[in-house]
Amino acid sequence: MRTLRGALVGYGFIAERGHAPAYLSPDADATDHGARFEITAVADPVPARRALAQRQIPGVRVYEDHRAMLDAEAGALDFVDVATPPSEHAAIAHDALDAGLHVLCEKPLTPTVAEARSLLDHAARAGRVLFPSHNYKHAPVVREVRRMLDAGLIGEVGLVTLHTFRSTHAKGVPEFRPDWRRERRWAGGGIAMDHGSHTFYLAFDWLKGPPRAVSARAWNLGRWDTEDNLACSVSFDRGVATAHLTWTAGVRKVIYTLQGSHGAIRVEDDDIELSVKSPSGDGWETTRTRVSSHWMDASHTAWFRALQQRFADAVLRGDTRNEEALEALRCVELINAAYTSAEARGREVSLGAMAAP
Repeated sequence: MRTLRGALVGYGFIAERGHAPAYLSPDADATDHGARFEITAVADPVPARRALAQRQIPGVRVYEDHRAMLDAEAGALDFVDVATPPSEHAAIAHDALDAGLHVLCEKPLTPTVAEARSLLDHAARAGRVLFPSHNYKHAPVVREVRRMLDAGLIGEVGLVTLHTFRSTHAKGVPEFRPDWRRERRWAGGGIAMDHGSHTFYLAFDWLKGPPRAVSARAWNLGRWDTEDNLACSVSFDRGVATAHLTWTAGVRKVIYTLQGSHGAIRVEDDDIELSVKSPSGDGWETTRTRVSSHWMDASHTAWFRALQQRFADAVLRGDTRNEEALEALRCVELINAAYTSAEARGREVSLGAMAAP
């Protein structure tokens, strides 16, 4: 079994509670190619976070700066996992690629289209894997939806709705900036930048292709310089996806629906409702199941474990032009196109015609 030696850059909430525990978990679900992980280094500018990493990860070496870490760890690493605010993703990933390392990067891949395209080009030139942290597709309930679609239970999907309700933005650690997700300088945007990737890559999968155009509106009901609500309609060759993302709801919940040619699927957190036409054709048959996915646990450690194994598969296959990286670029393109549309009060923006910011 090959060991992939990695370093975490950024040791905030999601690294502490999601990425690191997933790397440290047992290898019962290891990749078919036989890989395991070893986290040997962590870089974070905050002393308290470095100290925490040392307590939680046995034998880990810590650094104040990712460049110092890359210099000191030269030849001792296989990959870097970037878990900083989005404004830092591009610079860290470029430095890691320059050092000959593979890169797993939190979503969004970058705040701007130009940065994302540059990273994909760099990874291709370097012959290294660039892989986004798109963990929602590994939620057990989402996997069950994929199984139902593969079985053809609702036929061809033509309409998808994706609603993400939160009562506030996810807070960062107190030692850094707890509200960085609401600050454009760090996050690059608001809820669309934070949750848009999760919403959009599911839509890409369920509607079998890339988006063609988007019409969006955004609102800010708070005191920050980023939006806390976004509503949009996205057109695809095979249909339409509509989405509403909010940080001002009174509840934490996801509600997805998929409407097909002869049935529909409705997801509300862990609950799935499947409705299909009866054999007689004059009614509907509905079944309800519950697939435990722990949506209320924001760390999503089990989802990250499955994601990390897919990353390992890509590394071991040498899949430097993986579909996941292209998916991440499409998410960034769509998020920025939605912002362009919202600034024009909902005017439809073509993805093919959108210029990189």
